[in-house]
Amino acid sequence: MLEKLRNIGIIAHVDAGKTTTTERILYYSGSKHKVGDVDTGDTTTDFDPLEKAKGITINSAAVTIEWGDTQITLIDTPGHVDFTAEVERSLRVLDGAVGVFCAVGGVEVQSEKVWFQANSYKVPRLAYVNKLDRMGANFFGCIDQMKQKLRVVPAIVALPVGLSGEFKGIIDLLEMKFIERDLTDKTNKAFSLIEIPDSHKEEAAQYRAALLDTVSMVDDHIMELMMEEKPIPNEMIRKALRKGTLEGKFTPIFCGSSKMFHGVQLLLDGVVDYLPSPAERPPVEGGIPRSKERTLRKPDPKEPFAGLAFKTVTEPTGDLVYTRIYSGQLRPKDEIMNTATGKSERVARILRMMGDLSPWWA
Repeated sequence: MLEKLRNIGIIAHVDAGKTTTTERILYYSGSKHKVGDVDTGDTTTDFDPLEKAKGITINSAAVTIEWGDTQITLIDTPGHVDFTAEVERSLRVLDGAVGVFCAVGGVEVQSEKVWFQANSYKVPRLAYVNKLDRMGANFFGCIDQMKQKLRVVPAIVALPVGLSGEFKGIIDLLEMKFIERDLTDKTNKAFSLIEIPDSHKEEAAQYRAALLDTVSMVDDHIMELMMEEKPIPNEMIRKALRKGTLEGKFTPIFCGSSKMFHGVQLLLDGVVDYLPSPAERPPVEGGIPRSKERTLRKPDPKEPFAGLAFKTVTEPTGDLVYTRIYSGQLRPKDEIMNTATGKSERVARILRMMGDLSPWWA
């Protein structure tokens, strides 16, 4: 079912923590049992020898995970300005994206570049403020920069408790619970939801009210319940957050420290809850083979096949062509028209890539 699919990308400035966040996503989803690290050069998506040596992402890489009953295909994109073309190619084919920001560096030059690129392709986004454990981390300062530089209307759904060396965990403003770090397990896989510490209850109530005020922009019923001072169901808030995100009215803000395994599970829940499935994206326009006419294709497997080859990698056994399918179905041995050359192409095999792992059958 298309509703259970998410095609997303991780976009950010270099060294904001994209690849580390991707590693944690792979670990929590069960796709990896040993966590890789950029410093040791054993991450799934930074598999090129130069990427390992420099500790940066140069080539976009795709991985696929399962989170609950949803399948998420994720593209980890480069952050360095020299590889902007790689990001652009990826943004063209994404349904949604997660913008990762360093809590210390804030919104940097390349952060602006990739954010406005995503604007041009009308890609719905979440924002994730990373590295809250770093010296000099400033969560609210980073959000202020988003508002000023990116013209973002923030919908803060997660609030940090402590910063830098005092970082203790995050508050889920929907559930109004504190996600406590598991000090006995550094991977924090079995985190616990407990009552918000007394020292942060007033602040949490303040930002919960601000969140409700933001989502009421797209849901009049929430506005009515607020005016009547009645309780608002969390499911209603989630639906409003999703609606506002898809319409580009505001951006849900998550936070955490991927290095310390904190905040990533809540971010994954946000990807499922607030980012679109292929069925929720508008039809795509393309040319009709052997014709000058153009037409629209809806995201429906019953429609004629339409896809975009957005990346080609040369391998000893032949070219690997990364393709986004917009409509219809693609099977091995199918004959498809390459509109760039005007010639027919035969599909030899269909593979699903997992970063540096050997391609496996889809």
